[in-house]
Amino acid sequence: MTDTGTSYLGKPTSRVDGQAKVTGAAKYAAEYIVPGLAFGFVVTSAIARGRIRHIHSADALAVAGVLDIFTHAHRPKMAASDEKYGDEVAPPGSPFRPLYDDQIRFSGQPVALVVAEDAETARFAASLVRLDYDQRTHITDFEASRGRARVVRENGESHSYKRGNAVRAFDRSPVRVEVEYRMPVEHHNPMEMFGATAIWEGDDRITIYDKTQGPVNCRNYVANVFGIPQKAVRILSPYVGGGFGSGLRPQCELPLAVLAARALRRSVQVTLTRQQMFTLGYRAGNIQSLALGADHSGRLTSLRHEWIGMTSQFEKFQRSYVTWSNQLYKCDNVELVQRLVTLDQNTPCDMRAPGGAEGMFAIECAMDELASAANVDPLALRLLNYSDKDQTEDKPYSSKELRECYRQGAERFGWSRRNPQPRSMQDGNELVGWGMATGIWEAMQLEASAKAVLTANGSLEIASATADIGPGTYTMMTQLAAEIVGVPIAHVTARLGDSSLPHAPVEGGSFTTASVGSAIHAACQAVQKEVLRLAQKAPRSPFAGAKLADVTFANDKIRRNNNGAEISLVDAMRAGNVERIEKEGSAAPNENSKYAHYAHSAIFAEVKIDEQLGVIRVTRIVNAVAAGRILNPKLAASQILGAVVGGIGMALHEETLTDNRFGRFMTHNLADYHVPVNADVHAIDVIFVDEKDDEINPLGIKGVGEIGIVGTAAAIANAIYHATGKRIRDLPITPDKLLRD
Repeated sequence: MTDTGTSYLGKPTSRVDGQAKVTGAAKYAAEYIVPGLAFGFVVTSAIARGRIRHIHSADALAVAGVLDIFTHAHRPKMAASDEKYGDEVAPPGSPFRPLYDDQIRFSGQPVALVVAEDAETARFAASLVRLDYDQRTHITDFEASRGRARVVRENGESHSYKRGNAVRAFDRSPVRVEVEYRMPVEHHNPMEMFGATAIWEGDDRITIYDKTQGPVNCRNYVANVFGIPQKAVRILSPYVGGGFGSGLRPQCELPLAVLAARALRRSVQVTLTRQQMFTLGYRAGNIQSLALGADHSGRLTSLRHEWIGMTSQFEKFQRSYVTWSNQLYKCDNVELVQRLVTLDQNTPCDMRAPGGAEGMFAIECAMDELASAANVDPLALRLLNYSDKDQTEDKPYSSKELRECYRQGAERFGWSRRNPQPRSMQDGNELVGWGMATGIWEAMQLEASAKAVLTANGSLEIASATADIGPGTYTMMTQLAAEIVGVPIAHVTARLGDSSLPHAPVEGGSFTTASVGSAIHAACQAVQKEVLRLAQKAPRSPFAGAKLADVTFANDKIRRNNNGAEISLVDAMRAGNVERIEKEGSAAPNENSKYAHYAHSAIFAEVKIDEQLGVIRVTRIVNAVAAGRILNPKLAASQILGAVVGGIGMALHEETLTDNRFGRFMTHNLADYHVPVNADVHAIDVIFVDEKDDEINPLGIKGVGEIGIVGTAAAIANAIYHATGKRIRDLPITPDKLLRD
């Protein structure tokens, strides 16, 4: 990266979009009101499996203000092939098609869309729609279906791995732990419900404000499903009220709003209710079995990890759940396998740190149990089994400061003062427990593009079709552009959330800053080259023969390093008689890298527990993170704080329950689905460990959105064991489980 004096990067800069959000100026997908706007309300199925025999809609159509009711038997033409309904993050299988046919595949499936002149009328009329079904026996009991679990291959490969002979090594190990952990279904519950405002532009052109984490992904989906050119579709999502992965794929409100707008040839808005949000994707419930063998010192001799999860009957969704232990801990004998159970439910989807949050809960709890069995300190056990390479790929890490995370985290937390005996620490009436765990998350990068425009008045615009679901993407784009081109942050405008802008992938996986940031670097470097070229056109220019490495861009100027000569960016443009410099840049990952790219963390948790009531308080968490170069420690720390709160929810609160008699989720509102509130969140201390990585990308950065949640639930569970001497292996850990004999 060209030296620019580093005025903005690495500094705790506030969000550039903060004022818009706190003043209400930021508008979300369902807040756009246009002339002639109609409103749609979704009718959902009451059964989990079967077919629609008849839809009784006459009473609803008779309501004044109702415009139409769309069903599988009454709708515009839609695509017929599976590939047209796919998207860039779709799992293998046949994607769900709203209102496509009479088949019912899960409870809560959209079966009709009532459209009226106002939202209240649409909702009332929807309550009058009745359906007759031919019901079939459904299967939604995950635990009872465990025996049907099968290994599912993706692209010809299965999620399984073997090295050595793990079974034989386990049988010969003097220290053994064989355990099983359970995690329930969880739902994302972002504050903003899914909504889409489809604005009919005429001539088969349509603009849609949609709640999505991927404007380009949704544009392509709409174009494919309805058979219209991509250039006729524009998706806008300038602000997104949270996603956590639920908005990675197009949700049903998008095609339903477009369907109605095309049929009525007028603008239509469709918004889901909080209850309907629970019919969408979710974090899959799972059962994980681990068998760890070790010698007397605690050194691993055998590691077996099996994951059984759930998916729908029509798509095979899974992520990498069992590989993380193989990337963290040295062991010669390893066996990893994943299996899936198909159920009559909607397809699960990514939820913050998919695969890592689940898999690391199990392996880090199992490592804590191994530490107890071997009578070794949990931190010492992890250092004993520390791996300097990704054993699955047999690649060294491009950077890995996990040892330093352990050291700094333990020192800040006071781990050396921990009494290793369970039930040995107390504060008044409360038992005190200290636990720890490790976090790891892949430092990914995807192909992305960005455009930079510098004008003669010194203003700079940076644009990419990415989204901002809350991590501070607007601010990241602004800081990077200001730093590279050398202009004040106040002179930079960031544009995003628009499918007409340069291509960007969905925002997720902690890869946005690495992907879009690298594209911004390329675009702004192209602007630098053009400004330098123009500066060399000035009479008697002191920049003759200079290359980018010879100059610095800062304070609205370009300065030659060897003699201090400088010229303002504006004057350089005047010298070239140019009013506007517009450059687009792209960046892609190095697919042939000899290194493995990961972020790491060490989490230390303190809990205090009222033994009589079983009430658990997470009173302290220290999370030490190594994630390459931290561009904005204020935003990055905020990401870790939010992720830790999500980890507290996973450990103690979150659980979606299914009534298997009806095959539907019965936890479907925020009164029943518990998440941490202010009273549940106490001291959270975030440490960013210095980590230099010149190989990973031009900026040396790794994402931080996911790493904060990975390992947090395990650290809390381990602390609860230390406090009480009870191992609770099924989440969430609630008072009744602690009080149970």
